Amino acid sequence: MSVLQSLVSGLRGGGIEVVDLTAPLSSETPILKLPEPFADTATFSLEEISRYDDRGPAWYWNNIHTGEHTGTHLDAPVHWVTAKEGEDVSQIATTRLVAPAAVLDVSERVAADPDFLLKISDLEAWQAEHGPLPEGGWLFIRTGWDARSDSQEAFLNANETGPHTPGVSVEAARWLADEAPIIGVGVETVGTDAGKAHAFEPPFPCHTYVLGAGKYGLTQLQNLRLLPPTGAVVIAAPLPIVGGSGSPTRVLALVER
Repeated sequence: MSVLQSLVSGLRGGGIEVVDLTAPLSSETPILKLPEPFADTATFSLEEISRYDDRGPAWYWNNIHTGEHTGTHLDAPVHWVTAKEGEDVSQIATTRLVAPAAVLDVSERVAADPDFLLKISDLEAWQAEHGPLPEGGWLFIRTGWDARSDSQEAFLNANETGPHTPGVSVEAARWLADEAPIIGVGVETVGTDAGKAHAFEPPFPCHTYVLGAGKYGLTQLQNLRLLPPTGAVVIAAPLPIVGGSGSPTRVLALVER
């Protein structure tokens, strides 16, 4: 049996489970909110073209209105100023859209502290238990934040001091960019950086360092709790938008059961 035949057999027989890591995309999907004077992304919406009526008697279809960074989406390097000459989303090699994933679970600590920051020591502890991060793969950071994804207010978790969501420390972001063999970082929050990362030095270090190194971000993932620490293979399929800084993305994980 060929490798691909084995894959199909595993999918049909239940030996391989397909786990959807994508948030449903609708007008209710939480979006990032920036303070003035910065411009915000669009909320997703549908504009009906026809629905079995005089505009089109036998068909139903819509125009979609959305931002590149709405819902579960991929950040291409060119999204950030540190990689403004880098790849746009259409230029990402297809071989990088199918990759292994490591899952680091910090959900208990985030439950106690929504401002939790991943540190290099956390990465070292994970590797001591599970082995090195996957060459050419993803690091997914499980925080449990997807449980908040049905509420814009709970998802952004903002008060008078700004948003309070977990993320990555400055030192860990630099290490993931320069030392880790991964192609990118995936999170359950609205962005790869912590809510208070605007006040870090440099601001938004995960964007600054990881995208600056030509790596990628995946955000607003769901169901990371269903993945093992190692062994899953992830398919991340953004739209190949020419000149695009990112794209809404369907993210699937293949898991052996």
